[in-house]
Amino acid sequence: MSGILILAFVISILSHRYYVGASVRSARDEVNFESVNLNVDLSRVLKRVNERFLSVAIDASLVAEEKFMYLLTSPKLRTLAQALSPAFLRFGGTRQDFMTFNPAFLHSNELELPQILEERLKQEWALQEVLLQKEDLQRKYRSVKFTEYAVDLLYSFTNCSALDLIFGLNELLRTTGNSWDSSNARTLIQYCESKQYSMAWELGNEPNSYEKKAGIRVNGYQLDISQPRDHRRDLLEGFLESGAEAIDACTWHHYYVNRRYTSLKDFLDPEVLNTLALKTHEVMETVDLASPGKKVWLGETSSAYGGGAKGLSDTFVAGFMWLDKLGLGLDVVIRQVLIGSGTYHLVDDNLDPLPDYWLSVLYKRLVGPEVLSIEAFSTLGKKKRVRVYLHCTNKKSGAVTLFALNLSKSPARIAVPAMVSNSTVEAFVLQSEQPGEEGLYSNSVKLNGEVLKMVDDRTLPSLQGTPLAAGEHLRLPEKSIYSVCK
Repeated sequence: MSGILILAFVISILSHRYYVGASVRSARDEVNFESVNLNVDLSRVLKRVNERFLSVAIDASLVAEEKFMYLLTSPKLRTLAQALSPAFLRFGGTRQDFMTFNPAFLHSNELELPQILEERLKQEWALQEVLLQKEDLQRKYRSVKFTEYAVDLLYSFTNCSALDLIFGLNELLRTTGNSWDSSNARTLIQYCESKQYSMAWELGNEPNSYEKKAGIRVNGYQLDISQPRDHRRDLLEGFLESGAEAIDACTWHHYYVNRRYTSLKDFLDPEVLNTLALKTHEVMETVDLASPGKKVWLGETSSAYGGGAKGLSDTFVAGFMWLDKLGLGLDVVIRQVLIGSGTYHLVDDNLDPLPDYWLSVLYKRLVGPEVLSIEAFSTLGKKKRVRVYLHCTNKKSGAVTLFALNLSKSPARIAVPAMVSNSTVEAFVLQSEQPGEEGLYSNSVKLNGEVLKMVDDRTLPSLQGTPLAAGEHLRLPEKSIYSVCK
């Protein structure tokens, strides 16, 4: 059965290097299991990432009609968002560069969304998404005006959910000389200051695509940066040369595959997963040369660009790309999206959590900001198909959390490190509801055998681990994600 396993265990000594081997108990085990050796170095912390490392986005398409911003007053959605705190909430995307702030001197009363209105808005949003997808395919985007009411609703949502708002500004408002016309942004910022709203600002979305979607070509000044291409690295370089001192972080975007041409195989292909590390190195190299020490965030990311791959980006199999991305030690990773147009969301159109949501919540609870050194070496020479990551456990001194991906068609087995053989270890196994390949397409997930679902609109289930016996091997089913914690 396809699964995700998270283990956590307490370690009292953090100053030694360990080599851990997966022993073979019998000839039968040796045939049925791929044995994996671990090289663990606990002598130093490789990196400390932002405490809001795992962050999320709300797609700006939600404000294409301002009434849909009412969904942000849903108690259910606020409960789901709060479970991801601490985190940034980015409000942006393609349509942020077609949005104009249009004050109407109307403000929200921050009322809770009545159930009957919520149901109607969810039904209407499903129809709205169809129209938005047509716009994306035709690259013809409507101009959108939003009022103080939308800003109030958005800020109230982030404030009540204990998230930190990043608001995407329209960079396609241009003067006759093709400079940025900042007057509308100034009006918006002044309004937010008058309300004492505390938030961050991001200028523009994917400037390398402006020419295709708006017929405008811009230089790399004060912009966020999409996935770098050889012919447009000038955007990143120009941005850093002119605006690095004025910003806290440089952001760029990454998606693994094109939603139109991808398949289940791509979501499990280690070579596809490896492309992120290569692109990250390219971006970091450019930033280090132009502005050493500048923070670099993955400001928008998911599995497949173009809105996500239907039947893949919103299913259990998407967890492989998502968890592997979280294991690379980037400072901040902003997931596209919590809610919004597309099929790569964490919460579906009914505001029910999808598998990647549960994976994100579990990650938040178990994984701390300190990244530790660990390597996996397979006895079958399939190093790239068994991927492991090690962090200090979140808010638990002297503890570490190990998680692993098994992309192989055969199960794997890892020995619990000897230094914790006498420790209490908890296993968190996330598995699809159905067995085999069919389960990879599932929209639901089980934790240690129990299907995860909200208790009610204001309550998440308790996410409890299962004790693992001392010295017991970690068994990774084929096509599974595995984690342990103490």
